[in-house]
Amino acid sequence: MTSAATTGAGMVPRPHARRPTAALLARARGASPPGARFACDSIPPHHPVNMMDGGGESQRASGWQGPGPRRMVRMNCGRVRHTAAGTPVVAFIGMAIAASLPPAASAAPPSYSSDVRPLLERYCGECHVGDSPAGGVGFDRLTEAAARTTERASWQKVLRQVEASVMPPADAAQPTAEERGTIARWIGEFALVPDCSTGERPGRVTLRRLNRAEYDNTIRDLFGVKVRPAADFPADDIGYGFDSIGDVLTLPPVLLERYLAAAEEIVREVVFIADEDNAEVRRFPGRTLASQGEVTGDFESPATAEYLIRVQAAGDQAGPEPARMAVRIDGKENRTFDVPNRRGDLRDYEVRLEVPAGRHTVAAAFLNDYYRPADPDPKNRDRNLHVERIEVVGPIGLAPERFPEPHRRFFKVPIDPAADPATQRATVRALVTPYVSRAFRRKSLPEELDALMGLFDAARARGQSPEEAVRVVLSGLLVSPSFLFRIEADPPAGAVRDLDDVELASRLSYFLWSSMPDDDLFRTAAAQQLHTDEQLVAAARRMLGDPKARALVDNFAGQWLQLRSLDTFAPDAKRFPDFDEPLRRAMRRETEEFFRAIVVEDRSILEFLDADSTFVNARLARHYGITDAKLPENDPDAFVRVSVDRATRGGLLGQASILAVTSNPTRTSPVKRGKWILENLFAAPPPPAPPNVPLLPEGTEQKPLTGTLRQRMEQHRADPGCAACHRLMDPLGFGLENYDPVGGWRTTDGESAIDASGELPDGRTFRGPGELKALLKEREHDFRRCLAEKLLTYALGRGLEWYDACAVERIAARCREGGDRFSVLVAEIVKSPAFRQREAPAGR
Repeated sequence: MTSAATTGAGMVPRPHARRPTAALLARARGASPPGARFACDSIPPHHPVNMMDGGGESQRASGWQGPGPRRMVRMNCGRVRHTAAGTPVVAFIGMAIAASLPPAASAAPPSYSSDVRPLLERYCGECHVGDSPAGGVGFDRLTEAAARTTERASWQKVLRQVEASVMPPADAAQPTAEERGTIARWIGEFALVPDCSTGERPGRVTLRRLNRAEYDNTIRDLFGVKVRPAADFPADDIGYGFDSIGDVLTLPPVLLERYLAAAEEIVREVVFIADEDNAEVRRFPGRTLASQGEVTGDFESPATAEYLIRVQAAGDQAGPEPARMAVRIDGKENRTFDVPNRRGDLRDYEVRLEVPAGRHTVAAAFLNDYYRPADPDPKNRDRNLHVERIEVVGPIGLAPERFPEPHRRFFKVPIDPAADPATQRATVRALVTPYVSRAFRRKSLPEELDALMGLFDAARARGQSPEEAVRVVLSGLLVSPSFLFRIEADPPAGAVRDLDDVELASRLSYFLWSSMPDDDLFRTAAAQQLHTDEQLVAAARRMLGDPKARALVDNFAGQWLQLRSLDTFAPDAKRFPDFDEPLRRAMRRETEEFFRAIVVEDRSILEFLDADSTFVNARLARHYGITDAKLPENDPDAFVRVSVDRATRGGLLGQASILAVTSNPTRTSPVKRGKWILENLFAAPPPPAPPNVPLLPEGTEQKPLTGTLRQRMEQHRADPGCAACHRLMDPLGFGLENYDPVGGWRTTDGESAIDASGELPDGRTFRGPGELKALLKEREHDFRRCLAEKLLTYALGRGLEWYDACAVERIAARCREGGDRFSVLVAEIVKSPAFRQREAPAGR
């Protein structure tokens, strides 16, 4: 094994920033642990040496999903390079130390003119000069003065090639590991370090559509309907860990079709038509019932109303009586019919009845099966009922005061059927106008209203009723780009502009509620009282206390903590027979309630790392072995807060949901658990595994892996392409070995005693999850920064860039100063230029 450079010691190495430009990035970090050695000690592990530029190749593997290179990956100034079969492999270095090089001889940063340029000329001068340099990078053109601005992307390319030992080519003279470290150190310390003294750049969010959750929530808040039409939409694309990123949210043709179908479904809920001739007809396909069974269909009644149930049926007649059929609602028989007609002569059988509001099941049941195979007449051997279809027509004849709430909310002023067409049109325009402004999240324009009313006029000209024409208008509204997309105008070329109050209202609402602004936000924005620090923070704190802030639990925590993966977790039923759906639901609910409590009660975000309480219901309490929980006797599904032992169940790492999604179906996975910690608690995901590396437990045919899980992992790490990353991930994962794949506590695995001890790369040791968490808590500022990165990414709807490092560090530092309360983290995000401003697109 050879090493290109050494890296910092410890779980998340602490910086030794020595240049003034790195001062902000180094703030709030302590000294390195005793004994730590840095080959490039002036570059913090969180330097933008790893905050990639905007272009480049896709890196979707190993949990990374996004349109470009990974951003905001923490690493030190050098990478450990392993050679497997002669192929250089870039190993993750942000959390490791390498022992093959001595400490840096001098703390002074390298000089471009005296240290770096001579190395580039010596090793790269043959190919990277002249009018057509290799790769478009000419070192005779790159200058120190422009390194931080126009040439930053070129230096980023150089850094990748140098750290990966891809360049110079294998057949050319090679720099030593120390020389590579010198080049990488200068690039990371100087060229890629943003100058925070000039302020924070806001960046630019790509125009993006509403994702599925935002669409459903916006429809709910716009019209007050309960339908969730986005369930039929294609799955949203994921980028940077979230499904709300403009760069990756595509618009496939099938989604356009679903938008049209969804609009039709929604407007039927909003505009209720009670006339029988225009009543909604729901059709359910039938089948032949050869024995006593039934055909069913489910429907929703928006209010208590009359319905017509129509069954189209025929019979295969046999025996002394005709086929007999019952029509049932919710299992209750309403009417019985003789069905004497035979196949080929379908007839309608109808029942009128009053149905209460709510969801119901209609059924056509076969009552009198008959089968005599020995009958000499083949036509008289078998009686069957053939149900062609069931139709549910209604509601019918409902009084206006009993119309559904969404209809009554929309039609504050009813359309007078006796009024002249001009009066009816004026009424409709007045009804539609406020909905257009709310749907577009801004004041509507006269020409937009004219276009929508043109749809009304066309529908009326086709002979449709005023109410039917209103449905057409609202359908047009719901497929408008101004509804489907969150649109912010770009400033002039090279400029930055402040978002106006109305735009900030939408940014706030979709950040904290995954939905449109409410009336208070609209009024505040219209009064231009939503743009100062104080106004934004006050609005955000109000919104965090609203029940709609549950969206943060579902959409931010659900993706940050990978809780959505719990839905597909399928442990081996023979090994874990006690795992069932109630336990799966309880696992997820515990973490959701835990996150919600931190938001609603404005608790410290450090409780994610360690806490003295959690939430359980009866099923989860039994799973954890908690016997003193004060659970309500009449509600076994109720969740209550309980005190827990910090060493075993405190914080996220003691919760079954996290332990399950980081396990395999048959066994635990120290690799997955260690990777989860690095990625989700410290924003330091390792790179994808090298190709052709065997997976556990098979090993290779020549060298199978044997022994305990720990022993097999040690054999796996013997592969030089695996060792560097596994020495980071495995100890963290082994520290959680007391938890089985479904999160239960254990002291043995089969016949083997559990060994939950480990040694971190800096030499510190631990025994069990409690001591591991104590070591992780020492890196609380790295966690603070990680959560700031992830929440800022989620709030903006874009991946973070190199220039966002200043904002992230400021947000994290202010959060610490504010007692690490969740509301402080949110407040610092909404006050940031990235949230409040917009840049012109690059190259404009």
